[in-house]
Amino acid sequence: MSTALIELENVCKTYNQGQANQVLALRDITLTIAANSMVCLRGASGSGKSTLLSIIGCVFPPTSGRAAIAGKQLTRMPDRFLTIHRRATIGFIFQHFNVLPELTVLENITLPLMPLGVAPRQRKERAERLMEMLAISHRANFPARQISGGELQRVAIARALINTPPILLADEPTAHLDHPLSLAFMEIMRDLQASGKTIILTSHDRLITEHPAVERIIAIQDGKIYVP
Repeated sequence: MSTALIELENVCKTYNQGQANQVLALRDITLTIAANSMVCLRGASGSGKSTLLSIIGCVFPPTSGRAAIAGKQLTRMPDRFLTIHRRATIGFIFQHFNVLPELTVLENITLPLMPLGVAPRQRKERAERLMEMLAISHRANFPARQISGGELQRVAIARALINTPPILLADEPTAHLDHPLSLAFMEIMRDLQASGKTIILTSHDRLITEHPAVERIIAIQDGKIYVP
């Protein structure tokens, strides 16, 4: 039976609290996401879904309410410990890939291991396994600027997996991919879920929102979970 990996209770997030430009981005979000599930956050720009993804991703704690991610309470957790927990728990796949163009594919993939003091040989071994899984081994020593968009996406996935995190977050992952590459991305996500990952995506793309691997759509509107 699946257990809750992500638990939010009455979570609120306020930016610029107490200032004239104060913004209430999330209001009373209560949400449970089971381990080994795939869910999609859907909402218009400014709806609060990116803020919600950031809280789940341990980028910052909520202003109020309770947030427990992979067994750790985020509220009032010092920044240093939040960073440590994020590195151990979360893999990010960014909308624009955030790959460094002058570094090789191998160097980009191993970047998250640098602050952790992992030995160079171990970094390379981990990356080689991921590159083989994602069929980009032949690009290992290519500068990232010389590879295709689909290959860049796979580099971003490998980099997100290099720390073996239990949770993968993908922000509008198909926004810059054509239909075949989007389908290929979702097949990789399906395989990763089957291997035990918990996957949370944000998207408006029907290819994602209607994909059979996506078990649940969470609609966000005006900082709240919207139930039609």
